[in-house]
Amino acid sequence: QVQLVESGGGLAQPGGSLRLSCVASRFTFSSYAMSWARQVPGKGLEWVSRIGSDGSDTYYIDSAKGRFTISRDNAKNTLYLQMNSLKAEDTGVYYCKVFTYWGQGTQVTVSS
Repeated sequence: QVQLVESGGGLAQPGGSLRLSCVASRFTFSSYAMSWARQVPGKGLEWVSRIGSDGSDTYYIDSAKGRFTISRDNAKNTLYLQMNSLKAEDTGVYYCKVFTYWGQGTQVTVSS
């Protein structure tokens, strides 16, 4: 069964940065597009970013454009989300996703 394990969340100050990682296993990681989504308090689940299988195509929710960067290392079966200029509204649980499979999530809290 597909396994996705996120890490890298934590507490950051507004304007700060965090880098999330998602280690994937039990499927051919390099063959599939991957996504990040987040569960935001009071807003439900929202898609954040997507990257093509070879990393050449990337997409972002409008609120993340210019601040977040999605990337992947297919040799390491790892997906990343570099988050800069963090805002309070970025607070939530972040999940990586492939097909209908989700990781367990990693909590991101942006607060002073």
